[in-house]
Amino acid sequence: MTLMFGHHPWTVQDLVGGVSSGTVRLPDIQRPFVWPNAKVRDLMDSMYRGYPVGELMFWANMDPEHTKTIGAGTKSQDASMQVVDGQQRLTSLYAVVKGLEVWREDYSRERISLAFNPLTESFEVPTPIVKRSAEWIADIVPIFANPIDARADYLERLEKSTGQRADRATETKIEIAINRLHQLLTYGFQVVQIHKDVDRETVADIFVRINSEGVTLSSSDFILTWMSVFWEEGRAQLEDFARNSRFTPAGISQITGKTTTWTPHNPYLNLDPGQILKVSIAVGLRRAKLADAYNVLRGRDPRTRMIEPASREVELAKLKVGQSHALKPVHWDEFLKTLERAGFRSRDMITSKNTVLYSYALWLIGRIDHKVPVDELRELMARWFFMSQITGRYTTSPETRAQEDLNRLKGIASTAAAFVGVLNGQIDTAVPADWWSITLPDNLETSSAGAPAYVGYIAALNILDAEVLLSTSTVKDWISPTRRTAKGIEKHHLFPQDYLKTQLRLSDTKKINQVANFALVEWSDNITISNKAPEDYWPQEVADKNIQHLRRTRQEEWHALPDGWTGMEYEDFLDQRRHLMSKVIHEGFRRLTDPNYVPDLSRPVMTVEDRPLLTLEEMITGGVLPPGTLLSPVNGDNDTLAEITEDGYIKVGQHLCESPDRAAREDGADVDSGWDYWQAHLEEGPVSLSELRLQTVT
Repeated sequence: MTLMFGHHPWTVQDLVGGVSSGTVRLPDIQRPFVWPNAKVRDLMDSMYRGYPVGELMFWANMDPEHTKTIGAGTKSQDASMQVVDGQQRLTSLYAVVKGLEVWREDYSRERISLAFNPLTESFEVPTPIVKRSAEWIADIVPIFANPIDARADYLERLEKSTGQRADRATETKIEIAINRLHQLLTYGFQVVQIHKDVDRETVADIFVRINSEGVTLSSSDFILTWMSVFWEEGRAQLEDFARNSRFTPAGISQITGKTTTWTPHNPYLNLDPGQILKVSIAVGLRRAKLADAYNVLRGRDPRTRMIEPASREVELAKLKVGQSHALKPVHWDEFLKTLERAGFRSRDMITSKNTVLYSYALWLIGRIDHKVPVDELRELMARWFFMSQITGRYTTSPETRAQEDLNRLKGIASTAAAFVGVLNGQIDTAVPADWWSITLPDNLETSSAGAPAYVGYIAALNILDAEVLLSTSTVKDWISPTRRTAKGIEKHHLFPQDYLKTQLRLSDTKKINQVANFALVEWSDNITISNKAPEDYWPQEVADKNIQHLRRTRQEEWHALPDGWTGMEYEDFLDQRRHLMSKVIHEGFRRLTDPNYVPDLSRPVMTVEDRPLLTLEEMITGGVLPPGTLLSPVNGDNDTLAEITEDGYIKVGQHLCESPDRAAREDGADVDSGWDYWQAHLEEGPVSLSELRLQTVT
């Protein structure tokens, strides 16, 4: 069998020169430069010490249409060698030897520099300390350009730092180290060169096999590689769309040097090519499982396992159609309005990128194939997205769930009504009536502010146009992606942390930081509230804000504050608030279903029996039982007189009792409740402590 490759020696100088001139170039089947600077440092250190650093693989093919440059600058010659394997090492060498910028994975430019210490013969990523140190050459680029001048400059700096000239032995050591580093230009690499007559599909297959052994590639990586062979323009479109999602039109114009009037920039997510590829495949091929899509695109017959070119062309045509819709600006912009309509205003509110992607795919299918009017589609998909986010629909096994959703659309009529009916049916199935009252409150039992249920609560506040608690600002105005403020709203602990720790002796941070203990307040309020108990700070905050009673009541309903919450036990408060938060979420969802729906956020009014009763200490400090008040048994069986003391006790004889129960036992009574045993002698007449206690909460 004829070999498809041969082995050839290349020096670092040959490699760097080839990259600089453009004769060695990076084909689109490769990845961006992803190595951290520390790994570049380790590569140079290994080469300096004479360690092997692996082979490179090139393809001897004059095919400039399928290449892109490694560096950020322009090239002077056509490519004759294309890199198949070794991009990270080759880009590292090019960057540190030439001192030029490269493109990073996030499409930013960076100059990778390394520092070298000739005295210790060590490399380092330069830090401010290293740059200031005379013992370090902060950038090794001058050493490769002119080692003699680099050595002279280093000795001069060293002399100024120490105040004396280095001795002969030290100078010799420095000279040897710098020369040794410069001689890395002659370091030899073995390059496996694939012959020029090998076809691109074989080269792509070689790349996939090589990289599968070292780095786990996703199915999208395989498909992008396949696209580099059979539809390079399509892959370039995906890469441009993904890159541009990170920048405004002005920003991308500055980067590319070309005037750009629109980008897919958005407040929700930065895309990568593989993500938008998911949408293209779901729309064009009706497939969510990318592994299956890869085999279909290759034209591989599942029975014979043979490649059928005719089948490949058919599937490629479908992909092209799907991608053309996915990348269309008007479609993307209209879909983003769906997320805003659903109450989602920022990337912090997106707990699943897959939910965005698969919702966009369904939006496209509804718009293109079923001709759903855009206004109706926006409302439908807003409900779908809201449901998918709060239920975590695409969190576990997302491809499987998305494929199920796509399968339900197979065979239905190509009408708007059919599409709307299928999706509404799935929404009703996913969130039946008991889900809102049972499952959702359970999902809110979490300390994660990024939990889908809690994010759904914030989204519901946006849908309902709710105001910030004790403020005239709306929640959605504060979360607006266009708003730029030094401080915004904060999640404030309604039961402050220090109060829970010091007064209630809670140490479990997950219990303290329950989302049901959070409310959105303006930052200045958060500072004022500090660590006071709810019953201490809340009346003062209400008084200071001077908000009209009806408006404040509505705010308390939006923010799910139970009636009488300041006097509740903490656990009871959390439980009741979770149910009220669930009600707010449900009412927000109902508003999505019917824009004219008037939400019902009324709270259960606490009855006298439900309200927390005052303690003896609270009755004394509140003036209900003033110090000096005399107590006597209600039944009159004995003539004992007890007294309320200034320090909050009941004095029976010579004994101080901290509760009515203890005082009754001290008087020799065998009763179930000391509150029923004692009566207080007040100006208006005698009244039992239990009756007096009830009067304070009516």
